[in-house]
Amino acid sequence: MLRMRAVDIVEDAGFTPIEAVNADEALAILESRSDIELLFTDIQMPGSMDGLKLAHAVHGRWPSVKIILVSGKLTLADAEKPTRSRFFGKPLDVKQMIAEMQEMIGQGSLSIIQADISPVLAKAVQTETRKISETARPASSASNEILTAENDSLRLLLEQAGIDAEVLLAQAGIDAKEREAADKLQKLILEELHHRIKNTLATVSAIASQSLRAATSIEHGQHAIEGRLVALGRAHDLLLQARWANADFANTIRGATAPYDNEGAARFSIAGPDLKITSGAVIALAMTLNELCTNTTKFGALSVPSGSVDIAWKIDEAMERLQLTWSEKGGPSVRAPSRQSFGTRLIGSLGQQLKGQVKLAYDLTGFVYTLGVPMSSLVAPA
Repeated sequence: MLRMRAVDIVEDAGFTPIEAVNADEALAILESRSDIELLFTDIQMPGSMDGLKLAHAVHGRWPSVKIILVSGKLTLADAEKPTRSRFFGKPLDVKQMIAEMQEMIGQGSLSIIQADISPVLAKAVQTETRKISETARPASSASNEILTAENDSLRLLLEQAGIDAEVLLAQAGIDAKEREAADKLQKLILEELHHRIKNTLATVSAIASQSLRAATSIEHGQHAIEGRLVALGRAHDLLLQARWANADFANTIRGATAPYDNEGAARFSIAGPDLKITSGAVIALAMTLNELCTNTTKFGALSVPSGSVDIAWKIDEAMERLQLTWSEKGGPSVRAPSRQSFGTRLIGSLGQQLKGQVKLAYDLTGFVYTLGVPMSSLVAPA
């Protein structure tokens, strides 16, 4: 989601984005092309090196390439950054990012054409914009004040938790060394909590922005946002039950499809070997299934009483890969859409996140989604 949001920011600034899912792929792209003017990278990116090391490597080999670094966890000093690079904390201010890019590499040459939005939506947006400008403070200022207030509240709660922890430790008779170790552990936990909260806020912002960007009406955009946030929440519920360790593959699928299955109808057939998967794979799989479920209830097999969906997966032990297949049957005839929707983009991006290949087929018998993914992207190393 965050990478897709970054792609839209680059496009809105007037430039062509080239996506890389990790540092190794980014270097390979730079080695094969001579037209890359800017590297836009999160510091906490996967691969053989993080985004900061990638930035230094790129600056050393291609000093003319401009660099923008972002993070929801770290704050960089000037000495830590490559020369003339810029750093921004998350959540990102979209207008600021566009302005920064255009200042660094020019105005861009792309003409951004907005998706077809109904006259009702256009009129509503104009009305709301006028109301805000006439009656309220600037949106960015109000948002900053809200976030500041929320951060202050969170800080006070965390400080109180620290005070309570110290009292409990003292009452339990724990000595100074143990208390120091507990303090360090608490600090690490709070830093990780802070990072997760900021990333979650950025993800929610990206979901809202992307959903509204492709919406044909306010109601359509509202339903899309709600559905995706509920799916994200269900994925986190499953991870909480598994204590953010390894969750069950079949349970992840059942949890994602259950809200779309009529009670007792058993319109989903789910079959495959037992498998425990990592937290990142759980969220990617749950969000993908939500898009597939939403699509099939609107246009596919589950839009009619006779339709059904088969979900099956198998493991190729020799190739160390898993193949998941979603097959729709008994529904209306389907055909490939004339334009790529946000849902389709999201499904493809989530497949990339797992280093897999996604195939979409619009067969006479119904829509078929196939995901082939290496087991190393699903299962934590032993």
